[in-house]
Amino acid sequence: MELFACSASKDFAQKVIDELNATLAPGEELHHLGLLDCPRFSDGEFQPMFAESVRGATVFVIQSTFPPSDNLMELLLTIDAAKRASADKVVAVIPYFGWARQDRKDRPRVSIGAKLVANLLRAAGVDRVMTCDLHADQIQGFFDIPVDHVYASKVFIPYLKKRKIKDLSIAAPDMGGAKRANAYARDLACPVIICHKSRERANVVGSITAIGEVEGRNVVIVDDMIDTAGTLKKAAAVLKEKGAASVRAMATHGVLSGPAIDNINDSALEEVFITDTIPLHPREGQDTSKIKVVSMAATFASIIRKVYNYEPISTEFIF
Repeated sequence: MELFACSASKDFAQKVIDELNATLAPGEELHHLGLLDCPRFSDGEFQPMFAESVRGATVFVIQSTFPPSDNLMELLLTIDAAKRASADKVVAVIPYFGWARQDRKDRPRVSIGAKLVANLLRAAGVDRVMTCDLHADQIQGFFDIPVDHVYASKVFIPYLKKRKIKDLSIAAPDMGGAKRANAYARDLACPVIICHKSRERANVVGSITAIGEVEGRNVVIVDDMIDTAGTLKKAAAVLKEKGAASVRAMATHGVLSGPAIDNINDSALEEVFITDTIPLHPREGQDTSKIKVVSMAATFASIIRKVYNYEPISTEFIF
């Protein structure tokens, strides 16, 4: 087993290495992060290069593909380099799978970016993909290779249980998140609230209506990502107006673009929980005290170890 990290996910990859080493049996060799260089030309072009042999190895390349698109391109070039260096298998570990919101042709003359990215990964030579909380589950079907789709509920549900929040209700921020909210509520034995959202255009929410018993409840909104946090801000305001005792949010991927952190700070949200699939990089002086990061590293480490050893991984999935 050889593990490498591209530029955008080095910190997450080191956490995965630490988790792998924490579970080693006596006498097993320690894992380390492989040496991967990425020299750049003066015009910005780059060329990933393995600084150690990967011949015959099962290579795990860890990289989230959030913007800029250089992150995706670096992953593709690294996969290509591994195959050309005679790696036996190459597994792309993509904690955040970018372009996943482009999963269908929902209006005329648009791209289906998720399918294109799947094709690019396959063309680069990847043998397997590991990812977390895809925006749409059907994206797994865009691949003709195995896809291990992990859910953040694996860490979020135990975390909520430890918090022992009384009068808990789980809320979906829109109709598309109803399945996710219902799965959380079923495991936590609490009611579900559905928010019906109308969207004027991308990243601009028109209106939100909450359906369900809200008054006096401590509500946790669950979603797969937070982009500008506009939906979260409006949903939290509506829930508070309807009498919610408190409103929190849990989202797997903290994209947090544009005014997201300011929206969170100016909202009725008490806390926002995200995972470390995307590194949290606030602008200088921004207050992130409301944002709590829950790590997915142990979950990915466990799946990497089991896949490498051909062990069943069904116990790793909660949804």
